[in-house]
Amino acid sequence: MKLWAGRFSKEVDKKTNDFNSSISFDARMFAEDIDGSIAHAKMLAKQNIISADDGEKIVAGLEKIKAEIASGELVVDPNAEDIHTFIEGELTKRIGSAGKRLHTARSRNDQVALDIRMYLKKECDALEKTLKNLVKVLAESARKYHDTVMPGYTHLQRAQPITFGHHLLAYAEMFLRDISRLEDAKERMDVCPIGSCALAGTTYNLDREFEAKLLGFREPCANSLDGVSDRDFCIELASVLSILMMHLSRLSEEIILWCSWEFKFVELDDAFSTGSSIMPQKKNPDIAELVRGKAGRVYGDLMTLLAFMKGLPLAYNKDMQEDKEAIFDAFDTVNVCLSAFIPMIETMSVIDENMKKAAAGGFINATDCADYLVSKGLPFRDAYKATGELVAVCIEQGKTLETLEIEEYKKICDLFEDDVFEKTDLRKCVSERKTYGGPAPENVIEQAKRVLEKIR
Repeated sequence: MKLWAGRFSKEVDKKTNDFNSSISFDARMFAEDIDGSIAHAKMLAKQNIISADDGEKIVAGLEKIKAEIASGELVVDPNAEDIHTFIEGELTKRIGSAGKRLHTARSRNDQVALDIRMYLKKECDALEKTLKNLVKVLAESARKYHDTVMPGYTHLQRAQPITFGHHLLAYAEMFLRDISRLEDAKERMDVCPIGSCALAGTTYNLDREFEAKLLGFREPCANSLDGVSDRDFCIELASVLSILMMHLSRLSEEIILWCSWEFKFVELDDAFSTGSSIMPQKKNPDIAELVRGKAGRVYGDLMTLLAFMKGLPLAYNKDMQEDKEAIFDAFDTVNVCLSAFIPMIETMSVIDENMKKAAAGGFINATDCADYLVSKGLPFRDAYKATGELVAVCIEQGKTLETLEIEEYKKICDLFEDDVFEKTDLRKCVSERKTYGGPAPENVIEQAKRVLEKIR
């Protein structure tokens, strides 16, 4: 029977019922729904709104139903309207009229709002642990490759020398911010809507603070209208997940580039690559490509949430049923991406010789050459111009700054001496970048240590 039966004189059309039903996606919240109902029954009994005996029967019945669903002994009926209807119906079937008292001083509006908050709090906790694992893998790899010289890029052009460890730590910082954003969103979500009822609270003498604490919330929501109609937390979490996927996509793009023969900086483990059906030489970075592609899917979930909420008057509207599929899909997508992405990074082989070769061939020590002239007293703009002329000579002669003769240097500027070759040595260039946050190997080790301390 529908929870809203009584007003209606005929059954809902089957197609309408199927269209209206949410059991196919909200069944995953069965544990949260039952935990919420147990807390509600305890509060009702405490306030003498229902008898202590009925409260005990409800709690015992719900605990048994939860255990049976978890074990698979009880299968959720796919024809039920939603998980709330199924559980309440199953409870009433088992304990009789006491089960019918459970919904006292509660609406499906605040019940749904409660369930999804509880479920998403749990999802946030699990995702934070996974993200910390990713950051740990990146930081440990950074320590391993703290002195592996590679070119840093701007505009995808070789720019200045850095280390591979320094590059990886840039992503560790991004994911640390994602963790922080996730924690912030969870903090704002940590208010309990139960007791808001349909929209206007209730005349029953509820103890909302007691129920909120039982359910692990910081406090009850302060406005009943907002309690049932707020989905900011879904939108905010989808935004956090979208930014996270953008970071994963950027790293995926670099891995895809690095795997190509044009770079060949890394090689993915065979377990995280695929081949071609026609080209036997191919080894494709499909995991990274899929992660890059799935970022768009999570963006779509965010747009779904923003779009259906933008024109809704207070309080609850059926449009809001669309929140669950979108936010569940966003979390599911991020989780499946990370489950493949983390071990892919962990098992990735680094071809440091190719990184060094690329660093040597791109004039990425040109800034250091200009700085050398500045140290000799030349104004930076003049030093910049002289170094640019040197690079042009190198290109014309097919040489690098390291292999160009000192006589050619002196033709451009007589301040150059033999010690310029020491100053423009790539390892020297990197090791001298000791400013806080810079790529000097000793800095990278300290940065990695700091990152690892943050995720403890």
